[in-house]
Amino acid sequence: MIHATRKTLATVKPSIIHTWTSNSTGPPFMESEEHATRFLGLLDTSFMITYAMGLFISGTLGDHYNPRKMLSIGMACSAFSVFCFGFLTETYHIYSAPLYVFLWILNGFSQSVGWPIEVAIMGNWFGKNARGTVMGVWSACGSVGNIIGTLIASHVLGFGYQYPFLIICSLLFSYSIIVYFQLPSAPWDLDSGSHHESDAKEKLELNRPPPLGFFRTWLIPGVISFSLAFACLKFVNDGFFFWLPYYLHDGLNWPETFADALSTWYDVGGIIASIVAGAASDRMKSRTSLIFYMLLASFVSLYVYSQSPASYTWNAFLLLLAGFFVGGPLNMISSSVVADLGKSDKLKGNAEALATVTGIIDGTGSCGSAVGQFMIPNIQHWYGWNAVFYGFMAMMACTTLCIAPVLRKERRKQQRMKYRENKALLNSDSDSTDSEDGVFLSNKTTRRKHHGTPQSTFI
Repeated sequence: MIHATRKTLATVKPSIIHTWTSNSTGPPFMESEEHATRFLGLLDTSFMITYAMGLFISGTLGDHYNPRKMLSIGMACSAFSVFCFGFLTETYHIYSAPLYVFLWILNGFSQSVGWPIEVAIMGNWFGKNARGTVMGVWSACGSVGNIIGTLIASHVLGFGYQYPFLIICSLLFSYSIIVYFQLPSAPWDLDSGSHHESDAKEKLELNRPPPLGFFRTWLIPGVISFSLAFACLKFVNDGFFFWLPYYLHDGLNWPETFADALSTWYDVGGIIASIVAGAASDRMKSRTSLIFYMLLASFVSLYVYSQSPASYTWNAFLLLLAGFFVGGPLNMISSSVVADLGKSDKLKGNAEALATVTGIIDGTGSCGSAVGQFMIPNIQHWYGWNAVFYGFMAMMACTTLCIAPVLRKERRKQQRMKYRENKALLNSDSDSTDSEDGVFLSNKTTRRKHHGTPQSTFI
């Protein structure tokens, strides 16, 4: 639901631009389509900057306070800001740039509570052996939310762009109530053996591991590398998230509702990749190698899609591939890899850092996304859509370079472990051979003594 509310603005951008540049009820709010497009880019950038700042804060708070309450409050605040932004302003014709920026910034900060808290809750319930499969299936929730938001918007858009906002924020608010009363954030939340509430709370605090500080969390091996990689990767993924429907409408000249429905194929590819790659990573020694190879394949998928013809079938298929090789690694890093880092064996069970790790990685990624949302409309205006796709490929190259040191370190570690196993096996075989030789010599000596005793007696 959080992603659905976020996706609604991206889906109805052409309608908003048309409304803001229309002069049927007086002077238009925006002078031209170019000004409206750049202002929407400013809104996306403001949202991502605030979202990134909120992730660093909420990730740390999630390790210190009740995750269930924080998540439900964040969802309710997001629903309120989206209701004001999309429904009230259009219904009562309140067109104010500062008001739009303020409400969307408030939405960004409210939604930043969601992902780190959710990953922390999931990580509390599932161990590492099945984490790839479980987190892979679960991390597809973002793509499912994108599809829900897009489909609702495309079917209700004919009544006015304010109604998709109304429906989505109503669903989000309703679900926040369910989360507050029904969601157990960890196994120890189900501990109800004590008769007194004070005793139960004290027991929960004793069972919960102590949190790790924000700055110490950066020192966990792999956090910095994956944070930088996620910034570059989120630049690309959120570029598709915020601008794909507009590209299909403006660049390929398809109707708005048609473009909205077509853009969902990118999210379908991300869903398939999350499930397939997540399950496959549980059977591999390293998730990083799988992510690395998927990133290499993303170059081809992005280039081919940039050259795709104006055909629904071809666009759907190529968007599916792009979503698979771009959205798949993004979902894996933001869920399975983050959970592995937050539950790292190097912490030795003395610290709980999962929400903080999630906030750091996703927050750094959102900083990269904020830069992207500012650059994309300007690059498109000056150089065209092909330049945007070449920029996407450059960012995927940066993502691959950031992950390469982690992969190299893991390969060296695996080689050392393999060498030690082989050495131990050789030593075991050598000891076994020496033991057999010792037994043989012992038996031979015994037989000699046995035959020598009668001879001495006979003499």
